[in-house]
Amino acid sequence: MTVFHSLIGIMTTLFLLLAVGFFCRKVGLLNDMSSKNLSKLIICLGQPALIISALNNAEWSPERLKIALWATVIGFAMHTFMGAAAFLVCRGMKKAEHAKIFEFGLVFTNCGFLGFPVLDSVFGEGMGSFMGAFYVISFHLFLWTWGISILARGRDDIKLTPKKALLNYGTVPCAIGVALYLLKYFFSMPEPIGKTLTYLGGLCTPISILITGGLLATIPLKKLFGTPSLYVHSAVSLFAFPMVICVIAKLLRLPDQYILFCTVMAGLPAASTVTMLGEIHNIDPGYASQTVGITSLLTTVTLPVVCLFANWVIGL
Repeated sequence: MTVFHSLIGIMTTLFLLLAVGFFCRKVGLLNDMSSKNLSKLIICLGQPALIISALNNAEWSPERLKIALWATVIGFAMHTFMGAAAFLVCRGMKKAEHAKIFEFGLVFTNCGFLGFPVLDSVFGEGMGSFMGAFYVISFHLFLWTWGISILARGRDDIKLTPKKALLNYGTVPCAIGVALYLLKYFFSMPEPIGKTLTYLGGLCTPISILITGGLLATIPLKKLFGTPSLYVHSAVSLFAFPMVICVIAKLLRLPDQYILFCTVMAGLPAASTVTMLGEIHNIDPGYASQTVGITSLLTTVTLPVVCLFANWVIGL
């Protein structure tokens, strides 16, 4: 019940922010230009600061270093699995733009903005977000390589080069954050710099959700809830993926806490980054915001269910 109550609180906050973004768009406080500029602000400044601050703020100890390694390896394994599975699921889709958002949303979940507080509710305050901080390393490395390659299909203006794959808004902050964590025993970041990064990282959740809410305001209500592919997407991402990954983790005899960790991270809604990159690159931003909005709504019900499933699998 604790997880369920925590989820209700988190999701209520999320949808209040969505409602504010919806209202801001309706009254003209948000428009196409401001949405694109805010998306660039989060992608180029907010998310890098969030990555560095999360890893810099993580407590260092030999025991925690083991947990960090587990979370990192699990992150890479899960993103590899979800990337391959999503590619196979989307191969037969005819609408290219829909297919890109569909596939992108299956691979990349809201493991940072929403994942951290959910993990804290499951594993305890601090420990959950600590595990999440190392999981998101793989998220950002895959996002700026495989994710961009998904969006670049059929587009000459979106290109993935070796330089962009190595040096981007995900890989560089991850490298800095990991270095700061490993050197924490010998070196601590000056407090003013650390606080500045924390404040900048704190922009991510509210602004990204406001952008999504604003885009939802541009979609007719009938279309918003009447798109069948959104429910197919939700069934795959919120039920099939987490349950399959949970069973695989059990068969691999992972420790119980990591089976639950895998299940939670796989069962989160589509990442807000789907909306922001869709907005920046003009890849069906309306459908992208629908994907984030619908999966976020349904997660309130589905995540407690898959957590119960994980506990049942663990007990076998």
